[in-house]
Amino acid sequence: MQEVNIVLAVVGSLVLVVGLLSNPLDRTWLTAPLLAFVLGVALSPQGIGVLNPAAWGDEKRLFEETARFTLGISLMGIALRLPPRYPFAHWRSLLVLLAVVMPAMFLVSTLLTHWVMGYPLLIALLVGATVCAMDPVTASSIVTGGVARENLPSSFRHLLSTESGANDGLAYPLVILPILLLTLPPEAAWTDWLFTIWLWEVGGGVAIGALLGWVAGRALQWSEGRGFLDQPSFLSITLALTLLVLGLGSLLDTNSILGVFAAGLAFDQEVGGKERSEEDNVQEAVNILLTLPVFVFFGLVAPWSGWLALGWEGLILALLVLILRRLPAMLLLRPWLPPLRNWPIVWIMGWFGPIGVSALYYATLVYSRTGYDIAWTLGSLIVLTSMIAHGMSATPLARLYGRREAKARMNG
Repeated sequence: MQEVNIVLAVVGSLVLVVGLLSNPLDRTWLTAPLLAFVLGVALSPQGIGVLNPAAWGDEKRLFEETARFTLGISLMGIALRLPPRYPFAHWRSLLVLLAVVMPAMFLVSTLLTHWVMGYPLLIALLVGATVCAMDPVTASSIVTGGVARENLPSSFRHLLSTESGANDGLAYPLVILPILLLTLPPEAAWTDWLFTIWLWEVGGGVAIGALLGWVAGRALQWSEGRGFLDQPSFLSITLALTLLVLGLGSLLDTNSILGVFAAGLAFDQEVGGKERSEEDNVQEAVNILLTLPVFVFFGLVAPWSGWLALGWEGLILALLVLILRRLPAMLLLRPWLPPLRNWPIVWIMGWFGPIGVSALYYATLVYSRTGYDIAWTLGSLIVLTSMIAHGMSATPLARLYGRREAKARMNG
């Protein structure tokens, strides 16, 4: 019970500090997720030892569920933040990002792991799949806030947000494929992957999420039209919808994370105007409260001994993944991405493919399904490297782009 009160005090203090200093933090390299991670390390057994997650039970299982809940909250926030019908209006660009860029990130990360670390290909596939998705939680810190809104074009911010929302759930089949190949005969693995994973878990997850989101949106309109809805009730609807989709989707053995994003998009098509503006505000507040604790948890369970055992090769791999996993593909595919009008924004889009909570979630999922710890050890090191590199570069690059565009407008 003592540790529960410590956790409550720590999380409350962190959210309070981030809320009171949101503008200064937004303009520095010290992002809120990185600050939360540092706080977790300070409180961990490697720090002052105030909190010890090993005493709470299976810490990886606890982290997996915490990360799943965090992703659900973040994905709902992204879906509600997008302009109405944005994903449908820009489906061609999204198709390129999800059907070409994401598999490229998967293959590049896999080959780099195989080459640098010397792991067998199936083990390298586990690592490559774990870190291939762009994380919606850390991506939100790049595309929201005053600096991003002042300097980066809305077309870039909306496209990055939509990609991070969709590919997080679509990375699931890529993570499951090497797991199936490691645990089943090849023919059974491929059959299970094509029919069970893609048709039911992915397709069913999207269908169930979209249906629940549409029903919730219509129910909101019905309730509001009859005067049954007061403001506090409305503010809780999207959080309740997130929990409903996460819980029911998992009970039905579907991809509940992708289902939440589909639910948010479907819900958003049914609401607008006053509801939409109010929802943006409350969802951002809920995001701050409910997404930062997972980074504190990450700091508490960070595998320092495993990272040290990787040696310099682990750090080299992390840096190569950040540089080569996404940028080359984005540069090559620029002609098929109309929202990215000029080369500087393409470079920024190629660089900002942050790796975060989604990778940690999939790393723990790999461990629970296979018992292999390497995806967690390597994946978490790449996540930390991404948090530092993308956190330090987000504000300077956004301001640099903003100054360049302002200068171009003055000269033009």
